[in-house]
Amino acid sequence: MWMKSSNFVSKASHTCYSLRASFDDMATKTATPWGPAEVLEEAKVPQRVGGKSFASIVQLLETGDGERLVRIAYTTDGIVRRGPVTLRPRDLAQLRDRLVDGSPLAEALGWGEA
Repeated sequence: MWMKSSNFVSKASHTCYSLRASFDDMATKTATPWGPAEVLEEAKVPQRVGGKSFASIVQLLETGDGERLVRIAYTTDGIVRRGPVTLRPRDLAQLRDRLVDGSPLAEALGWGEA
């Protein structure tokens, strides 16, 4: 698993970078408007406003034909919810800090090598 945070997960077969923790052997499948996809990487940014806690999630997905997609969602009480996701500049900085150099998700977001 890639790691600058315990909230970051990557699939072993899609990484070739230095390891900082053990891999999760279970591939996560998800549904998209383009059909089923596998979650290759996920970064989670915990957030708090007022008395509410939640987390924004950015995922790198791959469809069966190899197309890569970036999905942004949020969680409340551990349940992933889709809908508007609002990130402050400091949240984006925290997200970027959680992605290691060479991460495919960082590259998909334009924060790494092409």
